Amino acid sequence: MPGDQTLPAERLKAFADAVVAIAMTLLILPLMESVGDAAADGLATIEWLNENAGQLFSFALSFLLIANFWLTHHRLFAGIHRVTAGLLWLTIAWMFTIVWLPIATALLGQLEEDAGQKVLYIGTLAMTSLVMLLIRLYVLRHPALHDIPRPRLRSGLVADVVMLALFLLALAVAVLFPAVGYWAMFLLLLVAPLHRLLVRQE
Repeated sequence: MPGDQTLPAERLKAFADAVVAIAMTLLILPLMESVGDAAADGLATIEWLNENAGQLFSFALSFLLIANFWLTHHRLFAGIHRVTAGLLWLTIAWMFTIVWLPIATALLGQLEEDAGQKVLYIGTLAMTSLVMLLIRLYVLRHPALHDIPRPRLRSGLVADVVMLALFLLALAVAVLFPAVGYWAMFLLLLVAPLHRLLVRQE
């Protein structure tokens, strides 16, 4: 796609939707394998649930996070009708972070908790938020590609910045205070109130 040439956005939207659906499906594969192992070992259902509590939690958490990322992406791209090479590659970068998350999730559910695991998992989430922020900035600067009202784009930018900042803060807390660990992710509950506060002050 040379120069400023644009293409219809529909194929990119469909591609992104398919990639997200596959990534969400991949999250369950480690648990599927553990069911076979449990059957071979003669474990009862409650024993399997106890043995895989960590994996079940990481699966549910990552599933919800990917769903939230997809909703954000879907709402933005609903108003985008044309794509440039720049927007195409930014979206591919966003999809890369989504596809990587099942690997980070598997490490979270199966390995002993350590700083590297936290950097990989929460860092991946922060990277997804960063790329979403870059996508929205690109869209804001290329009004010919969309019909999204500028105030709505600016509000979305504020939400992206808040989410990225809270992911980075959660990462710092999780690494610096091992006893807190992944509970630091509850800082993400502050996204909505902080977004409302910042938008109100504009």
